[in-house]
Amino acid sequence: MPYDFTGQVAIITGAGGGLGRAHALAFAARGAMVVVNDFGGARDGSGDSDSGSLSPAEKVAQKITDMGGNAIANGGNVTSEADMHAMADQTMDAFGRIDILVNNAGILRDKTFTKMDISDFKMVMEVHLMGAVLASRAVLPMMQKQEYGRIVMTTSSSGLYGNFGQSNYSAAKLAIVGLANTLRLELFKYGIRVNALAPVAATRMTDDVMPPQMLALLVPESVSPAVLYLCGRDAPNGEIITAGAGTFARAKILESEGLFLGVDATPEMIAENWDKLSDMTTAKSYKQGSDQSQKFIVNAFENKV
Repeated sequence: MPYDFTGQVAIITGAGGGLGRAHALAFAARGAMVVVNDFGGARDGSGDSDSGSLSPAEKVAQKITDMGGNAIANGGNVTSEADMHAMADQTMDAFGRIDILVNNAGILRDKTFTKMDISDFKMVMEVHLMGAVLASRAVLPMMQKQEYGRIVMTTSSSGLYGNFGQSNYSAAKLAIVGLANTLRLELFKYGIRVNALAPVAATRMTDDVMPPQMLALLVPESVSPAVLYLCGRDAPNGEIITAGAGTFARAKILESEGLFLGVDATPEMIAENWDKLSDMTTAKSYKQGSDQSQKFIVNAFENKV
């Protein structure tokens, strides 16, 4: 198999169910040693998932073991720096290396912005954004030392395009894209590639927001091939892949070429020239923020400002 992960170690956060579980099983099926992380909380991040004698993480790890694979469970909370460092230490003790991190853990606390408690906004940001930050920080020393690593951030169409009632989730998910954009620049010299996945799947996060006919098509397993691709030895760097129901696509942030209006431009001039400066037929994506800044400086010099 071209995407054979034998000998590699993959950590998947939030892998006790849904997408994370599907990712963990997919990596195990292709030979990876898997660390199944899951805090075991409810969909909103509170309490206990009431999973019985075995935690969600232990159930998935046991399934992988029963299939002949190699997996361990970790119940760490991604919002805890100590827990994430303990997870990295547990992984190193068990397997001796860390090759892959899939930041998948997440919660939902949906409500319109003006009705949302600020504590719910902060908690969603903590789990999605800071969870990805803390897990990544914990594993990076090992990846840097071995000069190899693959990190996948889980973003969302809600972050890329917005979604009613999800201001907290949308803010966190687009922030993750910004994090990935910078990490792929900073970590490339270490052989570490950082990408993002925007999945659509039927999980406990979506089971009451989509009709049954749609949920039947959106099986989590249909998303996992994108994660495997982003973690391969020939993985791209700094890409966003969208995936759902067997369809895969590439998402980009684009900017129009723009129009020089002068340093003394007025809002009236912008309004008058809106069609020209917003023309997306020649739009492009920038590799880093300074490339966009350079466009403005070049335009100013060329127009002899």
